[in-house]
This record gives sequence, C-alpha cells and structure tokens, in this order.
Amino acid sequence: MGQFFSYPKKDNILHSQVFKLKFSESVGVDWRILGRYLNIEETYIDIIDHDVTETNEKAYSILTKWMQINENSTLEELKTALKNMRRMDLIRKIDELIKNSSLPESAYRVSVNQETSNSPVSSTKFSVKKDISEICTALKRFYLTNYGKICEVQPPLKLPANVDLMHKFVDLCIVDAVNTQTDAVFSVERKEFLEKQLRYTPIPYSEIFMKEKSVTLISGIAGIGKTWLLRKCLLDWSNGLIWENVKLVFYLECRRLNLCQNISNINELVNFFYKEIINDFDISIHPVLFIIDGLDEFKYLNELINPSLTCYYPILNALTEIQKYKYVVAGRVYAIDKYQSISTEHCDKINIQIMGFNESGINNYIENNVLKEKKDVVKATLKESAIAKSMSSVPFYLSSMCKIISNSKNLNKNSFLTMTDLYANIFLYFLQKHIIKNNELIYQLMENNSNKKYILNICKIAYQLFIENKVIFSKEDIQTFIIDFDKNEDNFFGFIERIETNLGYLYQFAHLTIMEFCASVYAYNCLSSEEIIANKKLKSCLSMICGLTNKNQNSLLKFLVNLNPLKKSCEESSFLCIIFDRLLELSRQNNNDYRLYTYYVHLFIECFYESQSSFTDEIKFIVDEQKMKWWEIWIHDGKTSYETSYENYLVNHYIKSGRKLPWLHVSKNILSDEEKNLIIQCSTNVRCVDFRCPIKFEGWKPKDNIEELLIDISSYLITKKDFEENFLPWINLCEGLDLHLHADIDFIKEIYEWIRCLNLKWLYIEYHREYFHNFDELKNFITQKK
Repeated sequence: MGQFFSYPKKDNILHSQVFKLKFSESVGVDWRILGRYLNIEETYIDIIDHDVTETNEKAYSILTKWMQINENSTLEELKTALKNMRRMDLIRKIDELIKNSSLPESAYRVSVNQETSNSPVSSTKFSVKKDISEICTALKRFYLTNYGKICEVQPPLKLPANVDLMHKFVDLCIVDAVNTQTDAVFSVERKEFLEKQLRYTPIPYSEIFMKEKSVTLISGIAGIGKTWLLRKCLLDWSNGLIWENVKLVFYLECRRLNLCQNISNINELVNFFYKEIINDFDISIHPVLFIIDGLDEFKYLNELINPSLTCYYPILNALTEIQKYKYVVAGRVYAIDKYQSISTEHCDKINIQIMGFNESGINNYIENNVLKEKKDVVKATLKESAIAKSMSSVPFYLSSMCKIISNSKNLNKNSFLTMTDLYANIFLYFLQKHIIKNNELIYQLMENNSNKKYILNICKIAYQLFIENKVIFSKEDIQTFIIDFDKNEDNFFGFIERIETNLGYLYQFAHLTIMEFCASVYAYNCLSSEEIIANKKLKSCLSMICGLTNKNQNSLLKFLVNLNPLKKSCEESSFLCIIFDRLLELSRQNNNDYRLYTYYVHLFIECFYESQSSFTDEIKFIVDEQKMKWWEIWIHDGKTSYETSYENYLVNHYIKSGRKLPWLHVSKNILSDEEKNLIIQCSTNVRCVDFRCPIKFEGWKPKDNIEELLIDISSYLITKKDFEENFLPWINLCEGLDLHLHADIDFIKEIYEWIRCLNLKWLYIEYHREYFHNFDELKNFITQKK
C-alpha cells in the first residue's frame, strides 16, 4: 500500500523560514493567481496587494495566510495549485528546496507508487529511463489532467474563468488567412478583422487538424481564442482524435520561453519544461510536433525573423531547430505575418485565422454569463449597435460589453454608437472596477484631479510605446517619460502587466484595446491637430482621436477630453476642421490613384461619423473648397455594417446641407435595413444611380428624379414581375437610361412599352448582343423578331 506525504508538524518544510523565503522569491507576478488557487478570499488578496510593496513579499504573505487558515496544509496541496497554474518550474523549485533542506529525510517521505499513480508528472527522484510509448502516455495524461478544464485569466477582469475547452471551442470560427495583410499595424488589424467577417467561409476544425500538415500558422487579433484552439488540439491528440502518427506533442508558451534565453538546443528546452515526463529522453529520432503559443509575446521575435542581426541569444537556436519538426505557431496577425518569411520553404503548410465566436457562440455566451433580467438588454444593444454587433464575436469585447451593460442601471442607447464610445466604456469600466476599485460612479471618479493625472500618465506611456510599435517593453522604456515610475510602479498595474524573465521584468499593456485607446486619448489631450495629422504613426488612431471631440453629453467621452489643463481652448473649435481639410486635400492630391483616393475619402467619412459632427459652415466650406465632385456610395458584399453606419451618417448631413450626391452604386441583392436606409437617403438627391444586380426592395419606391440610371443585369435571368417591381420605379424617374439585359429574358416588348412614353434625353440598351440607342432601333428589332 502506497504511503503519502507525511510531515511531523513542527518540522514540516512548509514552516521552514528558508523554504518560504526562497519559494516566494520564485513565484513572481503570479502571486495573486497562486492565492486564488489556494482558495484565499479576494478580500485578503486585495489587502495584501494594498499593504505590501514588493512582489516576493506579497507571495510570502499569500503563503503565510494560506498556512494560517489551513492548519493541516501540505506540500501536495501546494503542488496541486501550482500544477493548475501550469507553473511546473515552481514544482521543480520545491523539489530542489526539499533536496537541499537540512530537515531529516523522514520529514518529507514520498511514496513512489502514490506519486506516479496520481500525478501526470512523475518525480524525477525516482524516475528511470522510459521508452517512447511510456512518454507518450505520460504526456497525454498530463494534458488531459491539466487542460481539460483550465482556469483562464482574461484581462481586463483579472478573475479566473473556468473554461471547458472540450465544448467551448466548437463555437470558434476558423478561416483561410493566406491573404492576411502583411506588416499590419494595430488598428489595421481590427479593420481587416471587420472586413473578413463579411467574406469568410468557416473551415471545419477536422479538415485542418485531421491532416498532419508540416506547418500550421494560426493568427488572430488579441483576445480572439487562439489559446483555446491550441489547448483543444492538445486534448484531441491526447484522446487519439488528431495527429495519429505524431508520438510526442510539446506545448510551449512564448511568455515562458522568454525565461529561457540561455537554452540553445531543442532537447534542453523540452527537458526544461517537461523534465519529469521525458527524463533526458532524446526526441530527435521520433515523430514530434511542437506547439508555440503567443508568438507576439516572444521578446526576441525580431532576432528570430532576422538572423542577420548582430544580437545573439541561444534560445534562437532552439526555436530554429523546431523547424526541423512538424510545428504549429499561433500569435497576433502582425507577428504571424512576420514569421511567414522564415517558413516559406514549407510547401505542406496551412495558414488560418481565428475569427472568434460565431452567432451560436455569442448567444451561448450571453445565456451562460448574463443575468436573466439583463439578457434582453444585452441582445437589444448588440442588435441596435453596428459596432457592438461586429465586435461581439471577439471574446474580449463581448465579455466587456456584457459586464458594462449588466452593471449599468440606465444604459444610454448611444453607449456603443461609435468605436470610440465602445473603447471609452471599456476603458472607464476597467478603471472603475479593476484599478480604483470603489463604488463611486464615473462622474465622481473624474472629479478627482489625481485620477485625471493618473489617466494621463497611463495614456502617455501608451502613446510613446504605440508610435514606437513596442508591444513588450522594459522599465527603462517607461522611465524615459515617467521619471518616478520606480516609486509608483504598482499603481500602474492593471492597465500594465509585468512579466518576469531571467533578464528582469518586462511589461506589456493588459490588452491592445487599452493601449490603442490610451494613445488616442493622449494625442487628443496633448497634441495639436497639425502634430496629429503630420504623424503617420497616428493615422490608424485618427478616427478615434476625432471621436473624442463628440459633444454628446450622454457619452462618457466627456470625461476623457479635459485631462490636460494646458490645452488651449481656442484650438478646440478648429481641431476637427484642420484634420478634415487635410484628409480631403490628400484625397484630391491622389485623384489619379483610386485606391489612395478612396482610402482618404473613407477615412474622412469615418472621422466625421466618430466625431458625430454636423455640416457646419466651416465643414461645408472645406468640402466645397476641396471640390469633392466624385463622392460615391457603394453598397456591396465586402462592406461592413460599421462602414454602412458612417456612410448613412454622412449622406444624411451631406444631402440635408443642399448638396447633390454624385453616384450611388448597388451590387448587392440581399440588403440589410441599414443598407436599405442608405439607398433611400441617397435617392432623395443623387445624380447617377448604378445597379449591378437584381435587388429586393419591398414597400418603398424612389420619388426624386435622377440624371442617369445604369442597370446591368446581363448575368441575371429575372422575371418580368421582378423587373417591374424593382427597376421600373427607378426607370420612370431617370433622364437617361443605360440598360444591359440577359439574352434569355422574354419580356423585351414589355420593356419597350414601359419606356417608350418616357421623356428620356438619351437611351442605350444592350440585349441579345444588339445595341440600341433609341426607341426606333429597339422597335425595329422587336418587329423583326416576330
């Protein structure tokens, strides 16, 4: 019968001061997570956080508090907590401390049978050389035990959330990412994501992972579910469902690889993380697959991608050696784009992107995580707000919005009207619930000048790092613009996270959303519009910076635009006009380059919408001065609902100002309510209308004359009834008609009868490869056909 851990109470190594001190030094920034896994109440954890300064002292206090409230606490319980945290290095640290302890051997007897039967990780003290099948079995048991149901810490909540990966995963969408934009900056990453939502075709999980590709690259924006996918793969391999020919799978997190700067080969690296399982086993002659998670968090990414750089770190050799095996690499879009440059030699490669929750996943999340009395409010908000609906597929945004809505007594309908509104709500909720942590309302928090100064400092850090394109940064980076950061380091945690490495601490923002929004807030509060428009690095933030000028008193944005007392109020009135003028000037200067022209026009429209401006005399003057004669509204399958929202907003103001829209193009036949509304608005004052497909538009008919109507339905065989209902109302109002018809329609005579009485200035009809320029030509054709 196997023995168990047995400690004489007074000699228990847990009560050894040396053990507690040395163990606490190794815990690092995970001290709070350790406390939760040891079932210490959140109140005690917050008290320790408030009263104790140094990280190692916080870990020591957690350990002491645990032993105080658990009189019979054991090393086995501590190890279980560490296994759940995936801190196998700390378990090894305990074994090392036991080995070097001066306590008698009897004080910490360990049974070989108990250790090997109940734990997926065997004790190195009693391990012997194993064969490949034993190691394979041990690895699978380890993954099934540790990743079947994990405690995932997700910012901004900083609270563990039990995630059942066996079931949660199926609600994620996986798409082909071959055409992912290279060198994507942060907000371009978001824009690409919104556009891809419209055109992706989900790829079945089985189609990707049942096939054993040499290289699998997985990209996705922050918080989208990449890690969930990878851990689901570990479970499925462990259950024999995928990668049947792979004997060993090793999962490596880049934030942990940052600790291994001096490890130079793959065997050494695997032994560092899986020592208890493989016990110096040589993996090189066996079918092995590596999973690398969080590539964007790897400190030496640039050196990995550019081996010609003079900097040398041994860990780069180990990661380069991984490419000799099958491997899966996951990370944010920009990081995977960079990594592709060193994986091009693999023809047996698949590149996929995670698009977050599908509609079923969103509904399931709301059902399982929102209070019953708030579910209808959450669903209504997601339905009414185009940006909220688009971003709800990202777990980070969905979680944030659900909590904000659930905690609001009277949620204003404009809370998520614009992207800037969405970001501001998340930022201030984060500040209120996870940084300041009191019951004051937002307006009360923002009456405190010290809180304003705190926000501006956070935003200053974000701005400097954003324009330098730094996701992970050092204390020295921060100290260049926050001189007293050492004295107030802990005050910044929450927005900023600290990562412990062999080289010391590194830092990163808790979420990219927070960093990007903070950079925009700083730019608005501290830079002039000329400085903003001149800084190309801020182009991706421009719409959010303009969004901060929104004067809606029901918006939380008003609390983030008066942070800098030195900002001149006289600049406020001209701030937007200078930006708008520059954008329209750039569009006019690139009139011969349609791509650049439309980019700047769309950026102007987005900035106009985010600011919720009206067509003031100044803006009317800018539009007329820049001679914007060729503005076009396109309605097509590749346009996001967010784009349709801001075009609706512009058209409403543009037409109401008495200006005539040059062109409306429609090449989409199944229309949303927003798109129908856009067509209706445009039709009231538009020169030219262009239809490239049949449309379905019941219950409404155009009423205002148009100068030119183009209808090209030559690829569509439609019925007489559909033509009469959907196109004839437009034809009756046009001055000139350009009509292209399918060769097999059988109602050309009826079309002639419909249009012959119209007072058309000109006519062009294509039918049966014949071209008709007037009614007589068309009539002769119909007569001869009889």
